[in-house]
Amino acid sequence: MEDGSGSSRPPGTQSRAPLLETEIGHQSGGWQIETEELLLRAFQTAFAEALAFPETHWPPEAGRAELSVLLADDAFVQSLNRKFRGKDKPTNVLSFPAPPVLSPAFPGGEAGLALGDIVFGFETVAREAGEQGKTFDAHLQHLAVHGLLHLLDYDHQSDDEAETMEAYERQILAKLGVGDPYADDAPGPVRAGERA
Repeated sequence: MEDGSGSSRPPGTQSRAPLLETEIGHQSGGWQIETEELLLRAFQTAFAEALAFPETHWPPEAGRAELSVLLADDAFVQSLNRKFRGKDKPTNVLSFPAPPVLSPAFPGGEAGLALGDIVFGFETVAREAGEQGKTFDAHLQHLAVHGLLHLLDYDHQSDDEAETMEAYERQILAKLGVGDPYADDAPGPVRAGERA
């Protein structure tokens, strides 16, 4: 639909979804180059879907979002988990939300938000996938969606929060062609990582 013609958006708001710019770095681990493409697709899909969820509060003037991702090994993730969460053990994924402050630092002075950082621990992701009878790719996509939702202020501290977050994870994963990680017939524990 063209701008302004029959749009249900209030006057002066953007007519397109914000652009998500994702930077992926490598610290260590056995990560494959194909992993980056898989993660980029998962993050883009999750971000686009999450903007439509009623609990997602996205400033209409923010035309861009920025996400930093680090593919690390368990030792590095354990050091972060110990430092920021007081838990001296590795985990599958950690999310570090950035303060929700609009910045004009994007190209062309466009306003945007830095979402924060997501860090994955290779050995834990691989081990959990095997234990749960899932492919590495399917498990990683679930963790990517879970981590991004944490950056958008979703959590699972209460049963209601967990129910909402898990429903949205299922919806996004279905768009990615990934089965329901919370299904009754899904093997093993399924709780994904944490928010720092």
